[in-house]
Amino acid sequence: MMHQYLVELSALMAIFAFVIIAPGADTAMVIRQALVHGRRSSVLTSLGIGTSLLFHVGYTILGLGLIISQSVLMFNVIKWLGAAYLIYLGIQSFRTGKVEFSVRAEASDKAVQGMMKAFSLGFLANALNPKPVLFFLSVFSTVVSVETPSAVKLGYGAVMASCLIAWFVSVSLFLTMPAMRAGFEKASKWINRASGAVFIVFGLKLATERAG
Repeated sequence: MMHQYLVELSALMAIFAFVIIAPGADTAMVIRQALVHGRRSSVLTSLGIGTSLLFHVGYTILGLGLIISQSVLMFNVIKWLGAAYLIYLGIQSFRTGKVEFSVRAEASDKAVQGMMKAFSLGFLANALNPKPVLFFLSVFSTVVSVETPSAVKLGYGAVMASCLIAWFVSVSLFLTMPAMRAGFEKASKWINRASGAVFIVFGLKLATERAG
């Protein structure tokens, strides 16, 4: 039985590896957090994204994911909330000017953006996206046996969430190295505009998604 679980987990991770590295709204958010608000905020946002993944896995296993995917109303409510949130983040990014990456400025940024705000940015951006619901329903129904206990499925989710957090934390650490931050200082205004455009594009793309 343990062999079956390892096979299932390996298959899940083989698929999920491509999802982790594929650029998307979550990636854009982590990059912007690292470059604008510093390492701590970026790491907390990464933790928020990973926790949100567990949230998706949890209610998918409980059967709520199937209900959401089959209910046009519920899917659309989540979809429009998520789209509005991403577009709001995009507008906020456009309004942010050049960022000074001095020690004093970084400390000021961290004081303004509290721990809970940094965490919730990642959690809400991922939680208000209905696409993970469809992903987990399709992948779990294809790879994971219906006889696999819910506790084991949650364990799969925990491994996936840990890998996602590890990836984004690695991105955060790389982008907040002194040499990297110094190189991005002059381009900070355009980084904000570029990330704002990415958020808006993904928000509009999400708004056009269908439950299938």
